[in-house]
Amino acid sequence: MKTHNLRTHTSDENLAREDQLAWAIAEVAADEVEVTDDVTEMVINRVIDNAAVAAASVTRAPVAAARGQALTHPVSVGGDGSTVFGREQTRRVSPEWAAWANGVAVRELDYHDTFLSAEYSHPGDNIPALVAVGQHVGSTGRDLVRGIATGYEVQIDLVKAISLHKHKIDHVAHLGPSAAAGLGTMLHLDRDVIFQAIGQALHTTTATRQSRKGQISTWKAHAPAFAGKMAIEAVDRAMRGQTSPEPIWEGEDGVIAWLLDGPDAAYEVPLPERGEAKRAILDSYTKEHSAEYQAQAWIDLARKLHTEHPELLADGAIARVVIHTSHHTHFVIGSGANDPQKYDPTASRETLDHSIPYIFTVALQDGEWHHVRSYTPERAGRPDTVELWKRVTTEEDPEWTRRYHSLDPTEKAFGGRVEITLTDGRTITDEIAVADAHPLGARPFARANYIEKFRTLAEPVVEQSEIERFLEVAQRLPELEPHELAGLTFTVEPGVLASVPATKGLF
Repeated sequence: MKTHNLRTHTSDENLAREDQLAWAIAEVAADEVEVTDDVTEMVINRVIDNAAVAAASVTRAPVAAARGQALTHPVSVGGDGSTVFGREQTRRVSPEWAAWANGVAVRELDYHDTFLSAEYSHPGDNIPALVAVGQHVGSTGRDLVRGIATGYEVQIDLVKAISLHKHKIDHVAHLGPSAAAGLGTMLHLDRDVIFQAIGQALHTTTATRQSRKGQISTWKAHAPAFAGKMAIEAVDRAMRGQTSPEPIWEGEDGVIAWLLDGPDAAYEVPLPERGEAKRAILDSYTKEHSAEYQAQAWIDLARKLHTEHPELLADGAIARVVIHTSHHTHFVIGSGANDPQKYDPTASRETLDHSIPYIFTVALQDGEWHHVRSYTPERAGRPDTVELWKRVTTEEDPEWTRRYHSLDPTEKAFGGRVEITLTDGRTITDEIAVADAHPLGARPFARANYIEKFRTLAEPVVEQSEIERFLEVAQRLPELEPHELAGLTFTVEPGVLASVPATKGLF
């Protein structure tokens, strides 16, 4: 890996294009290096993972609304169009709208892959835009794999170096550039075109983190889909010769100077050398449970405590629960956020999946976590749950914060230590570093787990023959011919979508 030194430059410094981060990323995207076998296998896993969580969310209101919008935008000229999750393969729409609808379906349940470092990310958000464009223009499966590998590489490298949340900027500001870079790789675009697309994508996808604060709205699922849609449109404009603001990160009125750490800031962004394989996807990890990633390990620990300490389940047995954890977990999804909504039994699903007090309480009481049952209003409002929930707080522990930010994968951790004080005065303590499904966890996810996740989430809405067809196509991804990319979708059973209330808008 090489290090790109990033800082703000005044206009009279006239920073050369070749010294800009957008150019360095474009060089990575334009590099025709082959994808290694292990990366290819993980790309297949994540394509299956995305489809799994999309199937689980296909009837939910935000997904139905986005799908409804997409279906009003028929195939644009210049290609065959793109498929929409849930609908038949022959029903094609314009690629940017397919990316929009499928991106919302993938993100709605907060249930796909993650990478956490200086910033947070769901790098699987790159996939809907790449699949949609690949279907439209007739890319091969091999080129789609190459594009996905680039999208993951760029987003994860940016996440390792540049914190957005510290300045209340939403993490999709790293997704717009990564999706544009991935599209550049898949389409074999010139470096200059990719450079312009990256700049435009970044410029149009910066927004505040209010979408993840307080009473969290349905926009949380739409934000990454919007970034993917903008990336597609940026690539289209760049291919037509249109240029972007530059230097987009480094300019004196640019992203660093006014949205991030300011004119005196400096960052070191790791990027692959020319000819070096793009392997960052192997640093990411998926979710076994439908909740914020920092909650994954806590769900596993709560399930363990449920089994090992049945005395905790007696009415009134627990006086208080203190979760000692990282800065992020405490201040974003813990009591340190000072969001009263995180203790509100009438809060939205999007809010509850960002409340570690709620999640730990329900997982401890039920010994499980379910993407539907654990979030119902009846479950959230159960009196004994509400009573215990109020007694769960979080505290930052400097050591868990250090491990959270460690660049050493063997000690990087997203868990912490819990202290449960019983009403009889006894104390039960336990800790967990990573989720069971993490590569270093008790039960690391492998291909069989991804397939099982897809089967479990798809079976309520997708016929068995369609499940088998999708899995067969997805696992042949590197060998797919252009006409076969349309198979990277699924059709739901007749009547499933008919039961979803129709939405009406401008289109």
